[in-house]
This record gives sequence, C-alpha cells and structure tokens, in this order.
Amino acid sequence: MKTSFFRLHEMTPEKLLDILKLRQDVFIVEQECIYPDIDDTDRHAVHAVLEEDGQILAYLRIFHRSGEENTAQIGRVISAVRRKGYGSEILKAALGYAKDIMHCSEAYLEAQCYASGLYEKQGFHIVSEPFLEDGIPHVRMRRHL
Repeated sequence: MKTSFFRLHEMTPEKLLDILKLRQDVFIVEQECIYPDIDDTDRHAVHAVLEEDGQILAYLRIFHRSGEENTAQIGRVISAVRRKGYGSEILKAALGYAKDIMHCSEAYLEAQCYASGLYEKQGFHIVSEPFLEDGIPHVRMRRHL
C-alpha cells in the first residue's frame, strides 16, 4: 500500500475518473445525498490516494483552510472497503503531509457524526454542535499537528 499526493493537473484522466466514481458511488448513490460533489475546491486541493496494485483503497483531499493559512482542511475522506483501516492509513499520511509539506500547525475537518470516532482516534476533537450538511448530521473537528 502506498499513499500518493497529486494536484489535479498531475493526475491521469483514468485516476481522476476512478476517484470521482468512488466519491459518487458512496457520497451520492449509497448515502442518497444529491449535492455538488465536484466543486472548485478540487482545482486547488491536493488529492491523496491510497493504492495497492493500481486499485484505489482510500481517498481524501487536503487544502489550506480559507482565512487560516496555518490550518489544513481535510475533506471527502472515503474508503473503497470499510473496516480495513484504509481511512486511518490515508488520514495519517495526510496529517504528515499537512505538517511537513504544507507547514500547517493545525488540521480541520467536518465529519459525518457516525464517523467522528475514526477522527477522534487520530487526535481530532469535536469543536461544534452537530449541524446538517446536505441533510446529513456533521460536526466540526480540529487537532494540532
């Protein structure tokens, strides 16, 4: 298994298609949530992909949080197969990237409430009351790097 980091222009069309299909299959189809998954953030985010033998196991995107240059925002965290540790694996790699490459001192994300335990295991703390995002309960979470 290896996590690689890409800017949009560095990805092959095939890799981008695989990522977008995975995001669509889970966030839109499986969760029955119609929302604009592809957005302008994809243009400037760094896309992290955990792969093995050419198969995407997990994905997330990371970028500087607007108005907080020392904070990395993480989003679209997804595993192709659940309960295998892939989400934790890619999250650890992204936190290292945020600290070492982006020179951030803090990480921020908005987690679906059911998944907040995954992030708490990685040192994140809930910093908000639950709120609805596209009809799904979320919480804001932060951690120091």
